[in-house]
Amino acid sequence: MILISCVLLYLAIVKKYEPLLLLPIAFGMLLTNLPMGGIYHPEFFQLQPDGSPMVPFSQLVKKGGLLDFLYLGVKFGIYPPLIFMGVGAMTDFGPLIANPKSILLGAAAQIGVFVTFIGSLLLGFTVFEACSIGIIGGADGPTAIFVTKTLAPHLLSAIAVAAYSYMALIPIIQPPIMKALTTKKERQIVMEQLRPVSKTEKIVFPIIVSIVVCLILPDATPLLGMLMLGNLMRETGVVERLSKTIQNEFMNIITICLGVSVGATATAENFLSLGTIYIIFLGLIAFAISTAGGVLFGKLMCKLTGGKVNPLIGSAGVSAVPMAARVSQVVGQKENPKNFLLMHAMGPNVAGVIGSAVAAGVFLSMFAGKV
Repeated sequence: MILISCVLLYLAIVKKYEPLLLLPIAFGMLLTNLPMGGIYHPEFFQLQPDGSPMVPFSQLVKKGGLLDFLYLGVKFGIYPPLIFMGVGAMTDFGPLIANPKSILLGAAAQIGVFVTFIGSLLLGFTVFEACSIGIIGGADGPTAIFVTKTLAPHLLSAIAVAAYSYMALIPIIQPPIMKALTTKKERQIVMEQLRPVSKTEKIVFPIIVSIVVCLILPDATPLLGMLMLGNLMRETGVVERLSKTIQNEFMNIITICLGVSVGATATAENFLSLGTIYIIFLGLIAFAISTAGGVLFGKLMCKLTGGKVNPLIGSAGVSAVPMAARVSQVVGQKENPKNFLLMHAMGPNVAGVIGSAVAAGVFLSMFAGKV
């Protein structure tokens, strides 16, 4: 495990694969596997068959190490929603508001989540483990962690490493899929400029989305509610100091705590197994299918609009903001130097963030009560 953590540190530092989270995850993995450090005790978080704690909470308070206390933010579902608040504060929802149809591309890109969920069941994983594996297809690390900490906490380290690794590899994984599913003519399509979006629209949007989605799917409230709160702080302009703090210092602190504590769960008995290999493989399949689903739906929209939609923006329907949108821009501009798809791709990209939170809410509403 120490060797594996050093390999992950190499990927984060030298290869720069999602270093903001992979580096603290890898170092948390290193710390938890150093003998006699007493920094993390997995037995404090294990449950007996009847659902009661194996070790009384009072023992954690008395004897817990540093990472035991940091892990409480994962165990209680605190860190992922706070990460979503930071994402909301850093993201402009304008492209989605200007082109509401792009939410369909974000929805189509969630297909990998549900296909992989079914595939995981067929491979013998439990329904709770299958939910956690499938959500990797949304390319959203905090959402994957939020679902896994509730449904399959023993898979947390493997799910987190897979999710963030594939997010980092988006510029490598997505372009071949995008090119294989589109023609050169489709990739060269230049889209019309988006209409201007008023400040009023940007303020009303997060409020309406919060009310509608959270009433329909209450289990999505922690993630979606914090996402919309962060965005509302950004757009109103009346709490600029709070918005800047969330985007910078607060987001950085939560990222460190989340990464180190998730890495701490990567003990040998949890990580060194055939199941981990399956999870990493299935995560890749989920991500590839989600990318393909977005691109194929983009082709359908291209046909229905008479060639006004460039199918490449469909790949941005996965939740990795703004990296997936940038990949759509890069691939499109290579085919046509006059092509500027970034803002068009941000619409499905933002929709993908909302879609992944909704997918998480669906899984939690169906299965969380049965754990």
